[in-house]
Amino acid sequence: MPGSQDYARDPRNEHLLVYVNGALVPRAEARVSIFDAGFTMGDGVWEGLRLHRGRLLFLEEHLDRLIAGAAAIRFDPPLDRAAIETALRETVEANAMTDGAHLRLMVTRGLKTDVNQDPRNAVGVPTVVITAEYKAPPVRAPGWGLSLHTSTVRCTGPEMFDMRLNSHSRLNLIRALLEAIDAGADEALMLDPHGKVSSCNATNFFFVKGGAVHTSTGAWCFNGVTRGHVIALCRDNAIPLHVGDFDLAEVHAAEEAFVTGTLGGLTPVAAIDGHRMASSPGPITRRLTLFYEALKDADAARGARL
Repeated sequence: MPGSQDYARDPRNEHLLVYVNGALVPRAEARVSIFDAGFTMGDGVWEGLRLHRGRLLFLEEHLDRLIAGAAAIRFDPPLDRAAIETALRETVEANAMTDGAHLRLMVTRGLKTDVNQDPRNAVGVPTVVITAEYKAPPVRAPGWGLSLHTSTVRCTGPEMFDMRLNSHSRLNLIRALLEAIDAGADEALMLDPHGKVSSCNATNFFFVKGGAVHTSTGAWCFNGVTRGHVIALCRDNAIPLHVGDFDLAEVHAAEEAFVTGTLGGLTPVAAIDGHRMASSPGPITRRLTLFYEALKDADAARGARL
């Protein structure tokens, strides 16, 4: 899986504990009901979090997004903010983790009376599951970068399928990725309904042209925490930044490009639809990566240890 979500396989993950509705159970025994709304309808929201130097990075921002997402689909997590933090800490401590882990916090509408779309048929409290796995980036060859393929599947807005919700429903994004795989690429680049460059299937997209960083308006793409930090890093460090609508032809003429996400941080892009970048990673990508790593260390240093 040579994509931005790739990681080095770690045998320790086979014996980790998973948080399921208040209980910590061995990975092989972790279960939810087949009548859970998350399983039957993809009815839920989630967050990915990175454990770095004993700290879950940017935790407040991730919890803000989770709570807002649950409110948007009209259910309240069964745990309040403090209790969610406690559950995350218990999961990390039970697995004796201090660094290099990726957590997935998942909240669904919970059990339904039967397999039915209607949310009024939920009969219990929402389901909460937390996985914690060791996920370190694999060793990459010098000059490595992602190959992107522009998909025919479009990003959508809140009046259709809101990309800014971290929903369990990912089928449109999986279809875009399948197109990219069929084309021999690693990930899919996706356009908005107006044909402007928006996002990738699992990450946010940036490109560099004329020494300036470019990214979409954000109206049609993931509400990425890492994306927000990279935009702020550009502004704080006098790196020219253009946030707007861009044609695919502009991307094909880019000097460098990268994608962002919680798991991979900044991942360089080497080619888009067969158009090679001048370098991978390019000089601005390398500079922003250094700034982002420093930001992670600063957030870990000022936060309370789990």
